Amino acid sequence: MRFGIKALQREALIPLDLSIEHMTVHLGSFDYPQLVRSLAETGFNTIELGGDLILFLPSALQPQTIESLVRLKDELDLTYTIHLPLWSVEPSTPLEQVRRGSAQALADHIQLTLPLEPEVFVLHATGALAAEFYRMDLPKLAKDFILKQFQVKARESLEWILEETGIPSRQLAIETIEFPFDLTIELAEVLDLSICLDTGHVIVGFSGPVTVDQALEASKMRLAEVHLHDGPWQGPERKIGYHQDHRPLGKGDLDLARFFHQLEAAEFKGPIVFELQVHEALASLEVIRALRPDIFIG
Repeated sequence: MRFGIKALQREALIPLDLSIEHMTVHLGSFDYPQLVRSLAETGFNTIELGGDLILFLPSALQPQTIESLVRLKDELDLTYTIHLPLWSVEPSTPLEQVRRGSAQALADHIQLTLPLEPEVFVLHATGALAAEFYRMDLPKLAKDFILKQFQVKARESLEWILEETGIPSRQLAIETIEFPFDLTIELAEVLDLSICLDTGHVIVGFSGPVTVDQALEASKMRLAEVHLHDGPWQGPERKIGYHQDHRPLGKGDLDLARFFHQLEAAEFKGPIVFELQVHEALASLEVIRALRPDIFIG
């Protein structure tokens, strides 16, 4: 099993002990390659670089930074994955001007980071607007119709992105997010995309009435990456547990033994990325080690 960690580390980006006056200086001197090096020094050799960093630090991924990250990858024998921007991006909106701009922003980020030779690009195929309709109290028929329209628009955006960037369709992995799981799988099948299974999102109900077991079984032939974190199961009603995901392993209801058994049965070789802070990820590794020490042998 290959374990990695996200680069968007809150404590590194926004230290709690900084004053407002010192925050500007801190952000102005932010060194992305140095952050990646520090993460590698904690023992993770797969790093997921988050595209949303450029929202507040537009200089964070300049060409010279990309070059430094390439050298660092070679020096430390790292593997990168890219989480494409999701904040402010609406690739499934029916408003065409916004959708086209979102697709362009995603394609631009892919082109920017191609020199890093990422293993996979992770994408939220739908955005906050689709999630808002998903949680609306609407008649089932009306909600199903509306969500299908978001899926159609997402497909148009993804088709254009694949054509514009030229990347293999399986290098693009759509994540299990706040959108029906069946529509997500259907979209992946139609465009021959990969899947990023987010355990915390599924277990707290973001993807509808589907369990982690079921989601893994349905996506195993397309599984390119796992986002690993815990959360409380929401019960048979499958209500969405907002702000209850992204917990360290052992702090929720994820059946780790069964999950790793399923991954092994599927012969999964892709990255398992902790979407946690460093200390939470390290604690989660110890939970795994206590349960399955054999995973770390060799």
